[in-house]
Amino acid sequence: MSKYLVPVGLSNRHIHLSKEHIDILFGEGHELTKFKDLSQPGQYACEEKVDLVGPKKTIKGVRVLGPARPNTQVEVALADGFVLGVKPPVRDSGDIAGSPGLKIVGPKGEVEIEEGVIAAARHIHMHTSDGEKFGINDKDIVKVRIEGKRGLIFENVLARVNPNYALEFHVDLEEGNAAGLKNGDMVEIIKE
Repeated sequence: MSKYLVPVGLSNRHIHLSKEHIDILFGEGHELTKFKDLSQPGQYACEEKVDLVGPKKTIKGVRVLGPARPNTQVEVALADGFVLGVKPPVRDSGDIAGSPGLKIVGPKGEVEIEEGVIAAARHIHMHTSDGEKFGINDKDIVKVRIEGKRGLIFENVLARVNPNYALEFHVDLEEGNAAGLKNGDMVEIIKE
């Protein structure tokens, strides 16, 4: 039986901004400046950074990811939540309803968001051809096995299958560090 292997992509804290918030934080008509491409087609890290201001403390220099999104979304680790003084729920990207908000400060202005702070749930992006090869459909829940001295099995991993995605297992730095992972490591998908 062949193994279903997928590369790892560790995700550090970052923010996705709406066009409206880009204009407020960086100036009317501002276009995001690409710093480097990310593994997912059309996604990129930007030169722009903002400060996140919570009830307790501020986290400075948080990287903006592009392109602009319909809604602003802040993705932090659970430990960042303690620093900021908010309790980010573990959620799939885009599921921000009822999540906490905070203040975002840019070089030209600031925005107070009512909701949008989450800890991203672990997930696998895969192209439709990978989904077919692995026998996995969009929104299937799988497990991921990590080998090595800190080996473990991640449960409740959402498969996101789309013709615009590239194969990659996304976990935040906290989960990645717990398993001793680094970008590009190969891990195994376990189907139930």
